[in-house]
Amino acid sequence: MARDDEEFERPTRRRYLAYGGALVGAGLLTGCAGSESESTATNATATAAGTGTSTGTATEANESTATSEESYAVSMEPMGEMAFDSVPERWVAYDGGYADMAVALGRGDAIAGIGGADRYYTDAYDELPGVGVNEAALESHPEVRTKEEFYELDADVHLYDPYMLVNWFDWSEGDVEEVATNVAPFFGNLIFRRSDEWHDYRYYTLYEAFEKVARLFRETERYEAFASLHEEFLSDLRSRLPPESERPNVFLTYEGTDEPETFSSYRLHDKGTSKKQWRDLGVADALDGTDIENLSTTNRGELDYETLLEVDPDVILIRGHERDSAAEFRETVLAYMRDHAVGGELTAVQEGRVYRGGYLNQGPIHNLFLTERAAKQLYPDEFGEVTGDADLFDRRRVADIINGEF
Repeated sequence: MARDDEEFERPTRRRYLAYGGALVGAGLLTGCAGSESESTATNATATAAGTGTSTGTATEANESTATSEESYAVSMEPMGEMAFDSVPERWVAYDGGYADMAVALGRGDAIAGIGGADRYYTDAYDELPGVGVNEAALESHPEVRTKEEFYELDADVHLYDPYMLVNWFDWSEGDVEEVATNVAPFFGNLIFRRSDEWHDYRYYTLYEAFEKVARLFRETERYEAFASLHEEFLSDLRSRLPPESERPNVFLTYEGTDEPETFSSYRLHDKGTSKKQWRDLGVADALDGTDIENLSTTNRGELDYETLLEVDPDVILIRGHERDSAAEFRETVLAYMRDHAVGGELTAVQEGRVYRGGYLNQGPIHNLFLTERAAKQLYPDEFGEVTGDADLFDRRRVADIINGEF
């Protein structure tokens, strides 16, 4: 995409303030190494947004500190601390998890596009009165992954982990810095899994990342209301769980076809947000005690039916079918596995305990629905069948929080 040299020199209308009175423009991808600890921030570079200051635990304490009547600062790895002179309005998210966070904060109408519309499931919003997202924006910009699209959309913030763009889509550090400086900053951290070698900076839990986004949009009251609802919901579910010795073990996989022959492996001990509901409900990983590794960019191995039969899990959860209803999934995938010469011998198949595995990218709204579904899949005697319509959390209360009525 050709651009005049002047375009690179002009000051962007979204000006980001750096402490000390100077804009920092050091190399984006330098010095980014450290612990993957849940509680310790690393000293990753602060210039993923094109400007910023050095990061670390000190900046966490200063987060969201006002630098003037209008400006404020927010920190998140790997970008570090960034200051904003106004609250971002139009936004773009790479995945459905961060998009769902923005919707939960009452920003659904302000989406300008998304990095992968095929993995952003908006049907959950249909159950929440007055809640939705700008579907026209999703349809017009369903794969925002190129510099040209970022320039075209001219959003106020990009809810992307910049290292994901570098490692998955062949961006250079110069590309990231250019877009961050001339269009808008990047603000995100790839959190749905923790098995990628390039992600050598701090991870966040779902609600830690959600709180960061809430600070970005200055919607901490909505966040706190959501966090309270979430904790009450989990507390109620956990109080009703059977003893650990009576809980099923689970094999989580991805297989997008209706006639599965091989299965990729997702390990539940990976603390990524895509597996939050299973950890919260206290299930065991059926692959515990094996040498089978977690799916990642470097591990693309798959299991056949014979290997899976050696493990013989109590429950099988298959991702890649989220556009199907529970009934459609059972009439296609489960039916095929029942008729398979080896698959039909699996305990989970014989007992009908093969289910849809949930989204890879989930935000706080998604997580409520997925946790409800998981409770029914794992403990139907307590919570009801997965094909039933029993509600385990208050839809109206969720909608009220999103709509600002709390």
